[in-house]
Amino acid sequence: MRSKKIELNYGLMLLFCFSTFFLFAQTEVIPIWPNGIPGSISNAEYIEEATYDASNNLNGLSKISEPDLTIFLADSTLINGTSVIICPGGGYTHLAINKEGYKIAQWLNTLGVSAFVLKYRMPTDETMEDKSIGPLQDAQEAIRIVRRNAEKWNLNPNKIGFMGFSAGGHLASTLATHYTDKVYSSNDEINARPDFSILIYPVISMEDGVTHQGSKSNLLGKNPSQELIETYSNAKQVNTKTPPTFLVHATDDGAVPVENSLEYYLALKKNHVPVEMHIYENGGHGFGLGKNGTNSNWSKACENWLIMNNYIPEKSIYMFSYFKDNGEDGLHLAYSEDGYSWNALKNDTSFLIPKVGKDKLMRDPCIIKGGDGNYHMVWTVSWTDKGIGYASSKDLINWSEQQFIPVMEYEKGTRNTWAPEITYDENSEVYMIYWASTIEGKFKETKSNTENGYNHRIYFTTTKNFKTFTPTKLLYEPGFNVIDATVQKVDGTFIMFLKDETREPAQKNIKIAYSTNLTGPYAKASAPITGNYWAEGPTVLKINKNWITYFDKYRDHKYGAVTSTDLKNWTDISEKINFPEGTRHGSIFSIPMSLFLQLQRQ
Repeated sequence: MRSKKIELNYGLMLLFCFSTFFLFAQTEVIPIWPNGIPGSISNAEYIEEATYDASNNLNGLSKISEPDLTIFLADSTLINGTSVIICPGGGYTHLAINKEGYKIAQWLNTLGVSAFVLKYRMPTDETMEDKSIGPLQDAQEAIRIVRRNAEKWNLNPNKIGFMGFSAGGHLASTLATHYTDKVYSSNDEINARPDFSILIYPVISMEDGVTHQGSKSNLLGKNPSQELIETYSNAKQVNTKTPPTFLVHATDDGAVPVENSLEYYLALKKNHVPVEMHIYENGGHGFGLGKNGTNSNWSKACENWLIMNNYIPEKSIYMFSYFKDNGEDGLHLAYSEDGYSWNALKNDTSFLIPKVGKDKLMRDPCIIKGGDGNYHMVWTVSWTDKGIGYASSKDLINWSEQQFIPVMEYEKGTRNTWAPEITYDENSEVYMIYWASTIEGKFKETKSNTENGYNHRIYFTTTKNFKTFTPTKLLYEPGFNVIDATVQKVDGTFIMFLKDETREPAQKNIKIAYSTNLTGPYAKASAPITGNYWAEGPTVLKINKNWITYFDKYRDHKYGAVTSTDLKNWTDISEKINFPEGTRHGSIFSIPMSLFLQLQRQ
């Protein structure tokens, strides 16, 4: 490792940041005190220094006198409004700004959390009138900056956390217990209280025998008063308004004794402040995101804590409902974490046996999560019936009594009711159920003498409670035999993915039609989005910015898919996806991880 002195002003900082490996295109560096640092002493000889590793990557910074925030906003496809300000450790002499700053910010971004790495000043009499409050001044103003700009950065001002490692953990716990201290004159009354704290192997106490002596002497001096020691022994400053806290420490920490976290935990518990603590057998000090051993699990534990406390949404798992063979054995479920590799649950056996309809089949099962929080499913019950099957569930394990909905009972000449789907419109709180039927004598101009003369159109009904239904109506008449429709809502527009079932000349492909209303009218169908093969049963998923349309390549006895970022230009990715053998027409939806774990136990 090598050290080099660098003079960093804010004109050069941007160039410096973009020369290092860790920053993203959206990263910005802003000064904490653009109009002058309170209580500062000018010292031209106190020049910031940086250390680099053998690959010329920035490791740490020392002799910091001009604090700033490096901004890592979460990607627009992931951002959830929660943010965390990060204080790297370094004994109040330097900052391990890469390991305990930038890398932590990148990890938080993967959770949809926007992160801000605080380069706070090193307490010293050379640049500060009162070094004991210098870092706290920076911390208070940092959280005020984030809260002040919450709307600009798409953040929730009530979900701003403060995170610290080692001495940075002392600063984070100092802010958590001293956020009302008036250590400088603020231009506004913005609250400096963090909404939660994350403390990783933190220095908490300034008491001998527990403290980290280097941090203590650097912040308070060599001979601090007992009053100053108690003031910055933060377990003694906890009260009922101290923020909820997540703590991590290793038992074998030889630099900052584990008693620091234990004292803070007990103080929080005594004051009935929500707290969770993870003490690992080994890991020593300064393990960052984790080394070998159980300490490497702390980031996952922290993610779960953020989820359980509603700071971030629970991770979702993609689910696929499908049938096999003729649908006699009922509902099958598969899952995927990436949308490409799908694995069957319950050893690819049924989750629900069909009990209604003329043939008691469960083909084409479509499941959605409704506005009531329940999962609603419809399916094809027979080759020749005039209705569909329906059931609901809170957990995809225990289902309501199955119901036969005779959606085509009043349509004389109806031959079938196939491939039903549901779409929920949250604005009107209405469910639209739609399916394909052939009615004898209708649309004669597109009737074929092949394939038993089937000549489908898409019909629909609506409901709010699955007990009463509006009269069945025609939803889509594209001028050709159409089946297997599924509707997605995108930015106020409803997009229907459908199968052109024309046999002469053969189409057998997937197309798209648009409408401004769920119940239509839908415009002329697009050109095919699938290739030179027969496809049916489209189901659609959006992953980040990519749309994926899956379908049954039923002549090839396997599933296929195409992807697009604009719903206009499509690329075939059939060779990249993998579904359970024998999978037939179904639907894709998402469930929370907690529910998925229940399903895995079945």
